[in-house]
Parts: sequence; structure tokens; C-alpha cells
Amino acid sequence: MTGEARVITWPERFRPDRTPIHVRNELAVPAPPEAVWAWLVRAADWPSWYPNSHDVRIEGGEQTVLSQGCRFTWRTFGVSLRSRVEEFAAPERIAWTAVGLGVDVYHAWLIEGRPSGCWVLTEETQYGWAARLGHLAMSSRMHRWHQIWLERLSEMATTGLPPE
Repeated sequence: MTGEARVITWPERFRPDRTPIHVRNELAVPAPPEAVWAWLVRAADWPSWYPNSHDVRIEGGEQTVLSQGCRFTWRTFGVSLRSRVEEFAAPERIAWTAVGLGVDVYHAWLIEGRPSGCWVLTEETQYGWAARLGHLAMSSRMHRWHQIWLERLSEMATTGLPPE
């Protein structure tokens, strides 16, 4: 990353010090940032390699790749969500909002090139009664699933770029 702070650019409302739920995961990935990015932005393909994502649909036709401002719907943690890409700076930063029954989310990713591949950070903050209930009942569940997301993303990126 050139010149930018290596931290999430939080909207004021979703800053971790203002939200009841904040999860942070990171992983060194032995693949170039471009490969990680290519797999991450192909949201329609997430269910084929990340088992906690289902029914991902990008609005506006046959699009399968996320882009700035695009909207998509999907299910995760048993909740149907409507998301919008809020930040998009290939291949370094992507973030989206997500709204569902009882949950209001901001999920961001940073990818930083390293000599041996890259470092990937993902953080999420949440509001809402369902978010609080889920966190109280199973406080480590989101952290565990986000780690699986990172590990599976790493596995996919080490195979190279996804097929066109």
C-alpha cells in the first residue's frame, strides 16, 4: 500500500469504539495481492469455497464481480443480508455495508503486499438486536468463521487467479 494508512477507514457510525460488536482477523497469505483480490471480489463464487456464504446475487444483471457501489444480497450466519460496496481500491481495500433483520454491519478488508505474498486483514462491526443475541450466545462464532474465510481465501489464491 502506498501512502495510505494500513488501517480500516471506518465510517463514523461504525467505528469499533462506537459499536457493540467488533471482530478482527488477519492472516499472512503466500500468494500475491492480485490473486487474493481476484478471489475476494468474485462474490458470486464465495459459496463454492466459503461454506458460511449462500445465495450470493449481485444486482444488475449477470455481474459476478464486486465493484464500487454495487449491491448484492446473500445469506450468512443464517441471516439474509442486503449489502452495498462502500469502498473499492483494487487490489488493496474493499468494504461493504450489510443490513438484515436485526443486524446492521460494516465489513472491511485490507490486502498488503509482502515479499512472501501478502497480509490480509478483515474487520467487522455490527449493531442490532440479532447481532447482540448471536454474539452473546456464541461470542467466538463470527471470529472463527471469519478465520475460516481467510484460510479458504488463502487456499484459493495460492492456486492462482480464478478461471474467467
